[in-house]
Amino acid sequence: MAYIEMKQIVKKYGTTSVLKQINLDIEKGQLVTLLGPSGCGKSTLLRCLSGLEEVTSGKIFLDGQDITELEPRKREIGMVFQQYSLFPNMTVVQNVAFGLKLKKKSEGEIREKVKNILEIVGLSQQADRYPTQISGGQQQRAALARAIITEPKVLLLDEPLSAIDALLRRSLQNEIRRIQQELNITAVFVTHDQSEAMVMSDMIHLLYQGQIEQSAPPAEMYLHPKTRFAASFIGNYNIYTDVQFHQMTGLKLDREMLVFRPEAVMFCAPDRTEMNNYTMKGTIKSIIAHGNVLRYTVDVNGVPVNVDTLFQGEERYEKGQECYLKIAEKDCISY
Repeated sequence: MAYIEMKQIVKKYGTTSVLKQINLDIEKGQLVTLLGPSGCGKSTLLRCLSGLEEVTSGKIFLDGQDITELEPRKREIGMVFQQYSLFPNMTVVQNVAFGLKLKKKSEGEIREKVKNILEIVGLSQQADRYPTQISGGQQQRAALARAIITEPKVLLLDEPLSAIDALLRRSLQNEIRRIQQELNITAVFVTHDQSEAMVMSDMIHLLYQGQIEQSAPPAEMYLHPKTRFAASFIGNYNIYTDVQFHQMTGLKLDREMLVFRPEAVMFCAPDRTEMNNYTMKGTIKSIIAHGNVLRYTVDVNGVPVNVDTLFQGEERYEKGQECYLKIAEKDCISY
């Protein structure tokens, strides 16, 4: 039996079904991510697990206990939201200690636990400051400390990094992952950012239109998307119909759809043909730098192909230049 089991979860608002027969298992000590576009149901599913939303039908089990009808405060679940909701009139220490005081722990125990958790999240030097006196990243860590100090069975994080700038966000992704692993916390993380999910997760559950489209570890999700939507959302795959494939290569496809990743496409010598490779001729239409990656868009007989290469000092192509591309058959997925 999994540590968390969600069975046949349905959530409706009136006649609108937001969650449709969701089945989801989470193992103890894992950090799993609910990933998907806005409106797919990921935050609603998280709120059903927390008890902030009632399920229309289905069952939720935590550590073998049926918690479907249990009120939120009795579920032993901690939450960190996009808005950190720190009390502005309390210092970091007071905010972090708040949950322990509600549980009527002794002053000595509270003092010791708060000291330890502030060391873990790196806020010992900011202990006596108020939320307005610390940075956004420090506020996020304070909210995290407040959520985990009560030793919840599960930690839920609902897009807690979406309001933070990109550089700090990457740092906090690593911090949350480190703390989760150090304390062996079972955590459920909600995001619409596929890069964030890839960096942080033991398992990704991709949601689309109220259903789980695919569940897999990050590498498996990236390399082997099971559906067209998974391919379009994870890894920015090139996606082509059989008609487009014939237009590009002159070959016939025995399936309706073919997809491949931009980094799997290689520039090659003119008219070079190799066994087990598709080759094509095109013209560079645009070049965009994404950090250390150059994204070329190549027009191949009227069909755009995205090609990603490392941004290095070697020869680069120019807009309008003719080029030849190859893609290995083994790097292509057909549906």
